[in-house]
Amino acid sequence: MRESLTPGVWGVVATPFQGSTLDLDTDSLAQLVEHYESIGATGLTVLGVFGEAAALTAAERSLALEVVVEETRLPLVVGVTSLFTGTAVEEIRAAQAVAGDRLAAVMVQANSARPEVVIAHLNAIHQSTGAKVVLQDYPVASGVSISTEALIYVVQSCKFIVAVKAEAPPTSVAIAQLASAVDVSVFGGLGGQGLLDELVAGAAGAMTGFSYPEALVACVSAWQSDGYDSARDALLPYLPLINFEQQARIALAVRKECFRERGFIKDSGVRPPAAPFPEVLRNGMLTHLAEAAQALNLSLTPAAHTAGGI
Repeated sequence: MRESLTPGVWGVVATPFQGSTLDLDTDSLAQLVEHYESIGATGLTVLGVFGEAAALTAAERSLALEVVVEETRLPLVVGVTSLFTGTAVEEIRAAQAVAGDRLAAVMVQANSARPEVVIAHLNAIHQSTGAKVVLQDYPVASGVSISTEALIYVVQSCKFIVAVKAEAPPTSVAIAQLASAVDVSVFGGLGGQGLLDELVAGAAGAMTGFSYPEALVACVSAWQSDGYDSARDALLPYLPLINFEQQARIALAVRKECFRERGFIKDSGVRPPAAPFPEVLRNGMLTHLAEAAQALNLSLTPAAHTAGGI
């Protein structure tokens, strides 16, 4: 039977920086990773787009991965920034040297609209490294738009692909087509904004970042055990914050500032070309964070459990 990535929530880990020089903050990274494990994440995705991997040096990528490997026993998916085969192979070998058998897969972006080009790229990567692959369709980051039909053909042609991360809107349409045609897990992303519809469409869960990942874990767990109504109830209180975070061009800075407010990272700095947090949004952010904190507190009370809450 074909291998497939375990369903659930794979938290996409931010890379915290500190100070005016935006140096890597390994202490905050360790604290963030520990939190993901404590709330029941299935695994972690490190050095992804949200992890600002493209803005890290090779040494920083290795150091960040070392911290993650040391702080958690969760399985890891490591992002690959390059769309070119040769440099992608170098990135993967560096990750393998650090993570070893902790590496569940590498996440590789579709690098062409032509399926034969993507297949050649992935085959060369697998032949050179032996790595299993999560195929990511994220045109906002890659600049590549590929049809769902082409993605299906790529997955069917490359037996070492263990999951697809579908982030080309409308995601629920793409996920429904993918889930019915391929025999590997299909995950949604984009901050969980479409998570409920993606689960209905056949998603195996979420592979994304959100400042209240507890909500994503609760939603997917509820879906797996009780279905749509329970999943909706688990996620509903957090939807204002999810929508607030997922704002074009500032989503990264907003989410990191939310993590800072929650006390998981010391500094919310982002590296160029990412835009900094707009101070004009602070009051709105604090309102949404307070709503989310209240929802989380309610979900953890004995009364909530008695009433059927998460």
